[in-house]
Formats: sequence, structure tokens, C-alpha cells
Amino acid sequence: MTVQERPREGCPKRMVHGPCGGVRDDGGCEMVASSCVFLDPPSWPAAPEPVPPSAPVRVPLVLTDLSTPPGDAATLRRVVELLAPTCDAVLVGDHQDRPDFPPSTLARLIDAAGGVPWVTLACRDRNRVTLEQELRALALDGLATVLCVTGDGRAYDVRPDVTQVFDLDGTRLTALAAGLGLPVAVAETPTARPVALRPQRLVHKQRAGAGAAVLNHVPRVEDVRTFVTAARALGLTVPVVASVPVFTDARSAAALSALPGLEIDPARVEAVVTADDPVAAGIASAVDEAERLLDVEGVVGVNLSGMASARGVLDAAEVQAATGRAVRERVGRVRRGRDRGSRQRP
Repeated sequence: MTVQERPREGCPKRMVHGPCGGVRDDGGCEMVASSCVFLDPPSWPAAPEPVPPSAPVRVPLVLTDLSTPPGDAATLRRVVELLAPTCDAVLVGDHQDRPDFPPSTLARLIDAAGGVPWVTLACRDRNRVTLEQELRALALDGLATVLCVTGDGRAYDVRPDVTQVFDLDGTRLTALAAGLGLPVAVAETPTARPVALRPQRLVHKQRAGAGAAVLNHVPRVEDVRTFVTAARALGLTVPVVASVPVFTDARSAAALSALPGLEIDPARVEAVVTADDPVAAGIASAVDEAERLLDVEGVVGVNLSGMASARGVLDAAEVQAATGRAVRERVGRVRRGRDRGSRQRP
């Protein structure tokens, strides 16, 4: 480990290429009662050593969060079978409070059910050897795009008997995955502090080998436009997937703002949960935001993000499937209209 690769002193996640997306609005760390150490000058580490780009990433128009009970292969199959006809890929998250099958196993289960897997690999609960093992298993199967993240910190009262590892951060994990020839995506939160430096951090991840980016949801489409424009000006060339929060009731809306750095427009929440038909209103709201996000230069896909419904995973999957279908139809009509217009120009 070189001097530049030493974790920033005082960072509980032992990050080199921080800060993570969990910086609180007041600059506090999500894990300890102190300020984020990356907010003090010098606030940014040197760029990572360049790594050849990862294997090409097939970026979906509609990437949908997969929400199923942990360790329940039968329910996972049923949910994927609901999503696969209308969504181009499904994204498996990484949860601090409930262990699930390993990412490589989840990729096989999703593929067997007819879905296209994107799996999150986080550094919180796996040391470097275990991360390398998972990456090799994923490379051997060749089924999944891997979303490399540092990982959310576990709350102090969640599994206090379990050590949080953080041998690596998301940027260094990206370099490992790209070096093994995997298709690699990375995450970024455009509105997390320090906002002005977030575009550069995503460019650093591209330098580390990332082939695509998934942005966490933000309150306004203009936040995404501002972020992507700034990142492209700094050299970002990889395609971007922007997240659309999908909710149809108060509980599924609240879950989308449970972590630091993530928020949704309160007016949008109020409009959905007070509608005569909240399910129809939630789907329509998500489709409208997806269309506007896809109009941002550099954004080529959307991630239908969140639990969608508090009524259970199958109801939630129905909402996600209907949203994916509507996004495909809406975008298809818009693109066909643009094609006709371009052919009619003299």
C-alpha cells in the first residue's frame, strides 16, 4: 500500500477514495458522532491509478430494484418472473441488517428465473479475500454486472456482535473487478456533501475501471442535469443510469429517505399518497420523472428504486412491472416521434 493509498485517518470506513454517500446534511459521519474527515482540507485524495476499462456494460433502459425476503429462493423466482417481461435488468441491493445469499448465488438465481442480474458487492461485511472470491465467482459465471460500493455503515444497534470490515472502498473494489474482466458499474449520490466534488469522484471511479454509473435518487431532475453536465465537463464518458423513486404509500415513500444523502420531493409524495388511487398516481409520477431524466444528456437508463409498496413483495413487483412497461412504452413513443420528425426535415 502506497502513501496515497492509506485510508484517511479518522474515517471509520477506512476509505482512501472518499467520502462515501452517507455524509449527513450537517457534514456529520453516518457512523460516528463527528464530522466527515474528508470535508477538511485537503478534501480529496489523488486520482486512482488508471485501470483499463471494465468489460462492456450492457446498460438497461429500465433497471429495477429487486426486493425479496432474504434467503427465499422461491419468492425471488416469482418476483423475477413478474419483472423480467417489462424490465431490462434487476438490481440486487446490499442490506446492513439482513444477510442474504452471496451475490454470485443471487446472480445465478436471477438468471435461472429469466432475469438479467446486476448485483451489488459492498465492502462492509467482507474482507478483501472474500471480495476477491466473490469477484472470481461472478467472473466465472459471466452472468452479472457488478455494482461496486463501499457500503452503508451498520447502525450501532444492528448486529453489534458483527465486525464491520471495510478493507476496501468502492473505488478500489472497482479496480479489482475491472482487472478480472467483469462488467462494472459504480454508484454516486449527486446531492451528498461535498456536492461540488461529487462529479470529480465519479470521474475517479471511471479512471478506476468503471463502465457505467448508477446515481442515487435526488429531489429534482435539474440536480441530475447539473451533476452529469459537470461530470462530463471533467471527462466522464461512461453511460449514466439515474434513479427514479417508486412509491405508492407513505411507508414506501419514507423508506426512500431513510439513509443520509437521499431525499425525494415532499410535494411529489403528498400528491401520490393523497390521490384517490395512490397506486396509479405513484406509477404515473415515476413514469413522468423517468421520461424527464432520460431527456438529460448522458442519462441512458433509469433505476426504478425503492420498495414500491408496503403491501408485500408481490404487490410491489406488480407496481414495478407496470412502471417498467409504461416507461418503455412512453420512451418508445417519444423516440419514434423524434425519428419521424428528423426524417421530415429538409
